[in-house]
Amino acid sequence: MGLSVVIITRNEAHIIGNTLQSLQGITDDIVIVDSGSTDDTIAICKKFNAHIIETTWDGYGINKNKGIDAAKNDWILSLDADEAVDETLNNCLSKLDLSDNNNVYELQYKNFFCDKWIRFGEWSGDRHTRLFNKTKVRWNDAAVHENLLMPADVKKIRLKGNVLHYTVRNIDEYTQKTVHYAKLNAQKYFLQGKQPGFFKLYLGPMFTFLKHYIFELGFLDGFEGYLIAKTTAWYSFMKYVYLREMIRSKK
Repeated sequence: MGLSVVIITRNEAHIIGNTLQSLQGITDDIVIVDSGSTDDTIAICKKFNAHIIETTWDGYGINKNKGIDAAKNDWILSLDADEAVDETLNNCLSKLDLSDNNNVYELQYKNFFCDKWIRFGEWSGDRHTRLFNKTKVRWNDAAVHENLLMPADVKKIRLKGNVLHYTVRNIDEYTQKTVHYAKLNAQKYFLQGKQPGFFKLYLGPMFTFLKHYIFELGFLDGFEGYLIAKTTAWYSFMKYVYLREMIRSKK
């Protein structure tokens, strides 16, 4: 019983080849859901015989479900374009018994800032359920920070190996991503009717920094640990700043 891999993309030419190369031997069904790439992303994916769906951007959850619907197999390995699998995980996935549809599989992540593996702080110890049967599990329709909708009786199993998550190439890209996600979350909060209270605007970011940098030992990652903790705190602040602007512009 085989599995399909689903990846959403937009201008990922710098990293998608590395991701697709890491998946060799796992499946012959890789589905790429591309929302308007203007670089060589699609050309690179074609070299790996991927099934490419060119579509509009409708949010993370919706676009991932487009790929799930197009997949040949019921078992779905859902990855982002900057997430490669290491050799141990590749071997594990290649030999995995997928006979029980009630199982879901949790993957361990190694997160990298540029080329540095981040061992502490917010980015450490990351684990996510990313392999599941689409007859039982799907993504919700959230535009950002999407979640899997799973029955209560599923059995979660952790696999050996790691997903190698190459999050950003440089500080400029990191800043742009942070602003992008802050705006998306502000829009989600706006639609949910949330309010940017004093605690969330001013005290929340401070506690966020202390949590990730001090209590989760982010300082042990050196400059990168400080930058990640500081940027996460700034993101916590900015999403409520954008929310406040949306609320004020509506009045």
